[in-house]
Amino acid sequence: MFRSRRPSRRARIWGIYILILYTTPLSCLANFSQAKELIYKIKEGLPKGTFIGAIGVDLNLDFTVEPPFLFSLTQKKVSEQYVNINNTTGELYTSSAEIDRETLCPYSSEEQGCFLSLDVFVLPQQYFQLVKVKLLIEDLNDNRPKFPTDEIRMFVPENTPVNARFAVELSAVDPDLGIYGVQTYWLVNDFGVFTLDVEENDGGELTPFLIVTDFLDRETQDEYVTDIIAEDGGTPPLLGAATLKIAITDVNDNCPKFTESQINVTLHGNSSKGAHLAHLHAFDPDLGANAQISYAYSERVPRDTRSLFHLDKITGRIKLARKIDSFTSTFYKLTVLASGPGCIPAVATVTIYVIKVVAGPPTVMPRYIAPEKDGVVTLKESEPALSPIAFFTIKNMDKSQRLDCYLEGSGPFRLVPYQQLENEYLLETTNTLDYEMTSEYELIVVANNTQGLVIKAFLKVQVLDENDNAPVFQQSLVEISIEENNSPNTFLTQLQASDPDSESRGEVIYILGGDTPGIFVVDRLTGVLTVVTSLDREEKEKYRFIVRAVDQGTPRRESVATVVVNVLDRNDNSPRFINKDFTFFVPENFPGYGEIGVLSVTDADTGRNGWVALSIINGSDIFMIDTGRGALRAKTPLDREQQGTYQLWIEAADGGEPALSSVTMVTVLLLDVNDNPPIVLFPQSNQSYMLVLPSTTPGTSIAEVYAVDKDTGMNAVIAYSIIKRKGGEPGSFAIDPETGNITLKRELSNRGLYSLLVKVSDHGQPEPLYSMVMVNFFVNETVSNESYIQSLLTRDIDIEVEEKPWYIGQMTDGPERYELFPCRPVLIALSVACLGFFFLVVILISYICCKRLKKIRKKRSEVEVPLKMKNGSTHFLNRKLRQMSNI
Repeated sequence: MFRSRRPSRRARIWGIYILILYTTPLSCLANFSQAKELIYKIKEGLPKGTFIGAIGVDLNLDFTVEPPFLFSLTQKKVSEQYVNINNTTGELYTSSAEIDRETLCPYSSEEQGCFLSLDVFVLPQQYFQLVKVKLLIEDLNDNRPKFPTDEIRMFVPENTPVNARFAVELSAVDPDLGIYGVQTYWLVNDFGVFTLDVEENDGGELTPFLIVTDFLDRETQDEYVTDIIAEDGGTPPLLGAATLKIAITDVNDNCPKFTESQINVTLHGNSSKGAHLAHLHAFDPDLGANAQISYAYSERVPRDTRSLFHLDKITGRIKLARKIDSFTSTFYKLTVLASGPGCIPAVATVTIYVIKVVAGPPTVMPRYIAPEKDGVVTLKESEPALSPIAFFTIKNMDKSQRLDCYLEGSGPFRLVPYQQLENEYLLETTNTLDYEMTSEYELIVVANNTQGLVIKAFLKVQVLDENDNAPVFQQSLVEISIEENNSPNTFLTQLQASDPDSESRGEVIYILGGDTPGIFVVDRLTGVLTVVTSLDREEKEKYRFIVRAVDQGTPRRESVATVVVNVLDRNDNSPRFINKDFTFFVPENFPGYGEIGVLSVTDADTGRNGWVALSIINGSDIFMIDTGRGALRAKTPLDREQQGTYQLWIEAADGGEPALSSVTMVTVLLLDVNDNPPIVLFPQSNQSYMLVLPSTTPGTSIAEVYAVDKDTGMNAVIAYSIIKRKGGEPGSFAIDPETGNITLKRELSNRGLYSLLVKVSDHGQPEPLYSMVMVNFFVNETVSNESYIQSLLTRDIDIEVEEKPWYIGQMTDGPERYELFPCRPVLIALSVACLGFFFLVVILISYICCKRLKKIRKKRSEVEVPLKMKNGSTHFLNRKLRQMSNI
């Protein structure tokens, strides 16, 4: 069942306000209270909870009225994002989101300002006001100048005059206003040939201008790279930077120049068409079209000479255009011009000397088998031996003259007559070629006749390289040593392999073998080997892997080198005991320098870093430790009764620099050895006696033997037994083997002295230890003559063996004791007869002694006679003595 609640006073006021708001025309509402406007200035970036202003105070409202004022923001989203209002006081505070002027008003100028408008309602209805609140957001220098791109490229011609200006179009932008915006620009490095100027346009924008302060030369330096800095006017100023690259563009300010202006060439008169004569080369340091060079003959060269020697306009090569007539001229001079755009041509002179050949000499005509071009034969180095190169035919042979034909030049070649054909000679190889040894050969086929005329044919053999060599490492085994705990990406070594092949066939890349751990990286091009992580010798001491050197030929060839990385030790591990602490159990009386126990300690380091020395920290003079084995020894035998437990602190220190150490605690517990017989504390001497009344009834406790044993455990467990007696019948007295309590088992009919020899024995192993004590009872009503009793105590009389040892009493639980002999009456009779004889002898001896003692005065000896001792107090004493024996 739901119960309706009576609305509160505030709820009723809000209800009335909402009702009026929806039922009253806007014109009436506007007339109800005139809107007021408040302006507050705040800086951007204020933290949450910063006070902005108090609306109620600024409106001079009376806060004592009833009902109280209520303030609310109509724009909830703005309120939650930027400001909060105290509903009761009207105080405005910044909200969780910091106000950023550049985000809120991205396009506002300094003159316009940046405003955040709020509408605040003052309630309840009778006080209603609409307050217009404007927050003027003041700018802070919270933005750096920023260039639209990280790299600005400018192009400046090399012939730019001094003081020429170039605008840097990509200027920096700073969203802050006024003085906080960009104020100036400057260069980090001007190279002595540039400076920077700043111009301001009508809109107040600054544009940096690059000014050339010295002459430029592209051929000297074609690019300048620096940083351009934009600085605002804050305190301290904020900076923005971009890379400024100034490219110097080329101007045709250089003309071609010949590398050789004078060239001399010798030409045989019988040279064939296309023979190479010379190669002219001119150079222009300009770029592109400005560096284009064309070669041409000078007008001074005759036309027939030009037709005889062909000049390539682009390459500058001169070849024989047709067969030369050695009879017409022996000397030619060629003037060659090298022309560039807008330049005066460079001039070079080529002088050709023609060697005359007498008409009718033999002519050597080559016919090539191997590929040939312009008199150059190409052979692969993989060609086998005796590979044919060319046929040479000797023509115009005068049969009347003998002809010799032979080969000049070095190399694996030979010129031999071909089979049975006359004047046919075959040029062939005599061995395989090796490009890496010799890549080019110049050969001359010489023919001589008997008249001394000589004709020669020139031949050049170029060997074509093939990928016939694998890369070769300088070292096939590379050993590297590095200390552990190295920094990442540490350089190890640079592997070097060479390949004598040419071009890509000799280009070597380095690849790690498949078994290489991933922590090693090799640069494919340089062979630099690095380790990307820190090494730990304790984890792995040696790494072994291979590196492949592979060339780029077809097919690829490779070789391998083995890399061994030895990780050297550093003292980064402390000695470590195998146990957190050690406990050794040692029997007392352990011989001196005997081994108590071994402390096992390890150190993961090696060498001196892993050498461990042990020492006792707490300086005991009793113990010593063997560093080699870690054996703990005692210098003297140990007595548990003096001290049963020893605690030692053992330090293990290694031999590193600095040394590392660890500490463990060693507890030595002494095990008891039965080396102490029981000590009888009560009675205190064999001459002590106790008075026993004749009327004492059987079963009464008349005395107690109390003894202690310094040993522990079973070695300190004491058993009491009566082994001999004097006086009384057998079985007259009984002793509790555990407590030593002596009870009377039979009535004592005779007065006088009774003595019991009590054996106090421990339970030690392998041999129990014992003590003897004489317990004396004087049976009488009183002690009338102590001297007489003392004389009886000092008399040396044999006492009889007690028939019932202490252990017999433990065989039955009942009051009746098991008798060794079943003939109890016979024993009683014998006992009575013996006792009678014993008392007779005692009386005679006492009589004689009393006479002697009367004549001698002596001090009265202290005899402990515990008369009339209650059983309760006796047990209390026994308990105290037992506690002492257990300590």
